[in-house]
Amino acid sequence: MTDDVLIQRPDAYPGVQVIRFNRPAKKNAITRAMYAKMAGALTIAGTDDTVRAIAFLGTDGCFSAGNDMNDFMAFAMGGTMGGEVIAFLRALAASAKPIVSGVDGLAIGIGTTIHLHCDMTIASPRSLFRTPFVDLALVPEAASSLIVPRFAGHQRAFALLAAGEPFTAEQALAAGLIWKITEADAIETGVLTLAAGLAAKPPEALRIARSLIRGDRADVLARIDEEAGHFAAQLKSAEARAAFEAFMRR
Repeated sequence: MTDDVLIQRPDAYPGVQVIRFNRPAKKNAITRAMYAKMAGALTIAGTDDTVRAIAFLGTDGCFSAGNDMNDFMAFAMGGTMGGEVIAFLRALAASAKPIVSGVDGLAIGIGTTIHLHCDMTIASPRSLFRTPFVDLALVPEAASSLIVPRFAGHQRAFALLAAGEPFTAEQALAAGLIWKITEADAIETGVLTLAAGLAAKPPEALRIARSLIRGDRADVLARIDEEAGHFAAQLKSAEARAAFEAFMRR
């Protein structure tokens, strides 16, 4: 089991399960093993009554640089992608427990789209959100092509997901991608305190309220699968292979 993701239940924050990226040397790029561990943690949390809230955290200056490019290259050159990514995304989208997240620094690709499935996200002023899918000859994932236009409108969604324009913390706040901006040294405490506050609320009332706010997840899960089909096809394309090779030569 990889230690590049840490699953923690801090005593100081009862009822909270933390999923923490722990691969700073690689800017918390996410491997298949990391996806599998996170999917398992979400599944366990869903059936454990002692877990009442989930918190995602990264490391100092970086939430996640997105998917590990070596996994992309392996698939593009004839390997198998595996089901770990989709298992994680579906578990994330279907989670019945409230999810909060904290971003300090880079949030690239899925490092951005994870937060679409979080209920409240706190970011530092130096955070940068970017989804360079098309630049890598890929397509949006995590149902981002459905969710972002709903809260941000077509133009902001197109800028983020197709044009690959970076969003500062201020732009992300204005677009509705995050809840608030906090200084970097207060991110972790703020997120864990927020999660513990949710964990202390009446669980059934919170579950119903969250379900009503989020609505039926069937369309989100369907879009995750639809995007995944296009994503896998593009990974095998000549234009994607060329984009990956150019990226690896940097």
